Amino acid sequence: MRRIVLIVLLAGAILWWLWPTAPSEPVDEARYVDVDEQTGGVVLEVVAENLTIPWEVLFLPDSELLVTERPGRVVLLKRGVELAVDGVHHTGEGGLLGAALHPDFTDNNYLYLYQTTQDEAGLRNRIVRYTLVSESLTFDRVIVDDLPGARYHDGGRIVFGPDGYLYATVGDATTPKEAAEADSLEGTLIRITDEGKPAPDNPYGTMVYSYGHRNAQGLAWDSDGRLWSSEHGRSVGGSGFDEINLIVAGGNYGWPDSQGDLVAEGTEAPARHSTADVTWAPGGLAYLNGSLYMPGLRGETLYEAVLSGATIIEWREHFVGEYGRLRTVQVGPDGMLYVTTSNRDGRKDNPALNDDRLLRIDPSRF
Repeated sequence: MRRIVLIVLLAGAILWWLWPTAPSEPVDEARYVDVDEQTGGVVLEVVAENLTIPWEVLFLPDSELLVTERPGRVVLLKRGVELAVDGVHHTGEGGLLGAALHPDFTDNNYLYLYQTTQDEAGLRNRIVRYTLVSESLTFDRVIVDDLPGARYHDGGRIVFGPDGYLYATVGDATTPKEAAEADSLEGTLIRITDEGKPAPDNPYGTMVYSYGHRNAQGLAWDSDGRLWSSEHGRSVGGSGFDEINLIVAGGNYGWPDSQGDLVAEGTEAPARHSTADVTWAPGGLAYLNGSLYMPGLRGETLYEAVLSGATIIEWREHFVGEYGRLRTVQVGPDGMLYVTTSNRDGRKDNPALNDDRLLRIDPSRF
């Protein structure tokens, strides 16, 4: 599909979601728009700019849009409000990472955050709970403390599943051997109650739901309730071998013994993986209308995996190299995809002056 990037001047109430380009700056009436040359339909619009390493995107019940920034801020975009989160240690890939709303958020106002901390023992991660009321963010309690942490491979995606339990990806914290052990928290997907206890039917009687992961960054359920994850592959010895995995309870996903087509005995094969010379460096994961959407950091692409049941039957690539590093994808209440860039995370040369950005994408026009 051929596209033309235009600059469109907005006036009045052309779009209900006119947001400031940064919480502390006045509204810029210019908006970048990617248009289908054949139909004239809008494929992509930049709805927020000048964000600082955005990591998670959530939609509040009042139509407010919440973004976490890795240095330690929660941003309410429409209101132009920045809320500092205490105790965040931003270093390497760590900092303020994932966020999730409690399923009963309209009643209890609980916001869960995954954050990196540091003390005398070093870097660790934890899941904390806050109450978010209007423009006030108040600490409630630590839900899970002492999760593995390091300068790299901190995991950090948290999502409440359809079963009401909180799922969190925990990186191997640069200790791959630990990821191969079901009784270790390194390289795991954990599943807990909203108060931080192991879900009662977890396969090992602990928080661990699956293990053998390297650094999973995305979680999504399809329309049949299957759980999928996106995961970073190797660094040492090259790159590549990133994965999309179909998650089963108690599964061992093979890190560090399995890579690419090499699947160690007793481990789960990925649903799809990149090759040794192709690196996606996947960010989050979202499901919509039969497809999984996965942004790529190093790949600088929005990938689409078309599903037939539990099988990926087609692979599509969108916006290759057009917007730089892409980290997070969420499906909005309007049925659009919301994708963040991550061009100011220290991994890209010469980011644009208006990075980082939040993109609104119409997948029906792909």
